Amino acid sequence: MAGNSQRRGAIRKGGKKGPTVGSGGQRRRGLEGKGPTPKAADRPNHKAHKMAKAADKRSGGRPGGGRSGSRKPAGSSEVVAGRNAVVEALRAHVPVTTMYVAGRIDADDRVREAIKTATERGIPVLETPRGELDRLTDGAVHQGLAVQVPPYEYAHPRDLVDPETPGIPLVVALDGITDPRNLGAIVRSVAAFGGHGVVVPSRRSAGMTASAWKTSAGAAARIPVAQAANLTRALEDFRKAGFFVIGLDMDGDVELPDLELASEPLVVVVGSEGKGLSRLVSETCDQIVSVPMSSAVESLNAGIATGVTLYEVARRRRG
Repeated sequence: MAGNSQRRGAIRKGGKKGPTVGSGGQRRRGLEGKGPTPKAADRPNHKAHKMAKAADKRSGGRPGGGRSGSRKPAGSSEVVAGRNAVVEALRAHVPVTTMYVAGRIDADDRVREAIKTATERGIPVLETPRGELDRLTDGAVHQGLAVQVPPYEYAHPRDLVDPETPGIPLVVALDGITDPRNLGAIVRSVAAFGGHGVVVPSRRSAGMTASAWKTSAGAAARIPVAQAANLTRALEDFRKAGFFVIGLDMDGDVELPDLELASEPLVVVVGSEGKGLSRLVSETCDQIVSVPMSSAVESLNAGIATGVTLYEVARRRRG
């Protein structure tokens, strides 16, 4: 009814708070944004948050210490885990510093060989709880056996320019090779055909990991691997020191059997299978050389192409 002062909400009491009945602005505030939705890992009741918390606990509270997303800093030591991997590393004379063996391990021929080899070489063998092995190997399948490999000590490219080195200098430089097994195979070929060293870029390149050591079959202990901050600049320094620089490419102007520079101090540059030589590196080369192949094959593996080239260089030098 008009003028009904008893109607609910029709009167206003004195004071500054406004009406006592009504939404009080709640509907308007309900339409306002509350900011971005938190990530799943930041919600206490979400499964992702609980998993992240458990991973952080396993890693001892180190940020990013869990298996996913963790990265080792450059130049850090490496842990090789698993019975087969450990035995292969020892057979390849990878420079192991420590061996970890789980307590009450079920020893088989691989475990016995690994322990015997480590003992003969004076490598410390530590009995380690399985929980600690899990932490050391970052959750890998270690089968109760792991070894630690120290960071590789790289040479400097100028160390490979030594007038006292016997024979005609021969160096291999890698441009964009990211597979450590290719690096190991190339180091092995360099040792087999009288080479004096390998140069790798410090970024976007394979390094001397345990995998590279194993593939080199012990050659990495005899052939120095140098690391260059700038590969193009390193190649220019080799040229100033009297080296000729040749690059391997399937579209090269010179075929390998016609290489007349083989008897000169030489740097052989090998590019990746997919991208080949980078533009700046290619422009730095004195010659681009191709390996003649059957038309049924598009390209060779980088390690195989290097081995074939080094063999031909060695053959021509003997001739």
